[in-house]
Amino acid sequence: MRSRPLWISAAVLASIGAIGAVVLMWRPAIVPIERPRAFDSAQLQRGARVVEAGDCAVCHTRPGGQYMAGGLPLVTPFGTLYSTNITPDPQTGLGQWSLPAFERAMREGISRDGHFLYPAFPYVHYRRMTAGDIADAYAYLMSGPAVNSPARQNRMNFPMNIRPLVSFWNVLFLHAKPLTPVAQQSDAWDRGRYLVEGPGHCAGCHSPLNLIGAEKSGESLAGGAVDGWEAPSLLGMPRRANAWSNDQLVSYLRGEVVDGHGTAAGPMRPVSLSLARLPVGDAQAIAEYLLSLPAKAAITETQPAVTTAETSDQASGALLFASACAGCHGPAAPMREIDGRPSLDRTSALQAPSARNFLKTVLEGVPATPGMPGPVMPPFAASLDNDQLTALASYLRRQARPDQSWTDLSSTLEAIRQETK
Repeated sequence: MRSRPLWISAAVLASIGAIGAVVLMWRPAIVPIERPRAFDSAQLQRGARVVEAGDCAVCHTRPGGQYMAGGLPLVTPFGTLYSTNITPDPQTGLGQWSLPAFERAMREGISRDGHFLYPAFPYVHYRRMTAGDIADAYAYLMSGPAVNSPARQNRMNFPMNIRPLVSFWNVLFLHAKPLTPVAQQSDAWDRGRYLVEGPGHCAGCHSPLNLIGAEKSGESLAGGAVDGWEAPSLLGMPRRANAWSNDQLVSYLRGEVVDGHGTAAGPMRPVSLSLARLPVGDAQAIAEYLLSLPAKAAITETQPAVTTAETSDQASGALLFASACAGCHGPAAPMREIDGRPSLDRTSALQAPSARNFLKTVLEGVPATPGMPGPVMPPFAASLDNDQLTALASYLRRQARPDQSWTDLSSTLEAIRQETK
């Protein structure tokens, strides 16, 4: 006779659990509106600054595509996402979104129609923004030209192709609150912290991720990976062997060539060009904040033994440098004076513990940005084979760090080539 009460209790608990799951995985749609157009010029100027600080165009504008019309593929460990259209088009963009719908997306990762956004959209960081900045960004986006550009179909792996499951991810990781000033810090430091941890979402690339794609707890800004590049740690920057000064970091953040570190490449390149369009005070504030961050732990570097193969690479590497690189980067190269090309042994890529970023830069180059000044470097992926790249990298690493050779050149090169395929 006891079995019936047990079955009833189990059924009640199961029903409660099912109801809780439905509530957790469901959000209501927000009523569509007519596109608003009445924004004053001061708000639009502020909004343009917020959108640049948030790198919105970096993800929402594909190469060759129209501004903010989406379609850029974002490759994640869980599949490929395509960025969406955030122009004010009423059918395929934000044209029917109210400000409350936009703010919900920015703070909670919920679309206007109630579906969950994948956390590749950095709402985890955008939720730290002020209501004023979110409203200004909304005004700026709504004021732009509408582009009809339907969303491309995402290619996510099971089970992440089931969008409502993102709700459980949010329960675990969506806890950040809007930032408030720190009393003992300067206004510039507070501004830099806000830009780094809020709209700039720097930790999204510069932090290691756990198995389900969230930033590892306690390791914010300790270094990560994005699009096949290493995003270096941003901790302890003024206390490294190849230390950063304030002026160097400000220039680097604004896409300039910096003696001792080179210039931003890979995914950081468009970010730096966005920062260059902001007032220089924003880059100075970011630099002040980042340079105040302590190192996570002391790094002990070991000195690997020099192999016979590495010794033989030096002669061929020197020859390759003379033929392919010295015209811009050699001591007597005119471009060193005209365009500020760096001595390669002083760049951060050659000073790094891993060869990946140096190899990626050589393979992919630094493309020109239409309408903007800046360094340009051709790609060498088709003109140098793996043996030549290994010899060149080994030679240049010896110039930069004679005490610490790279031992992962062959495996890193092979991995990069496979990723490119």
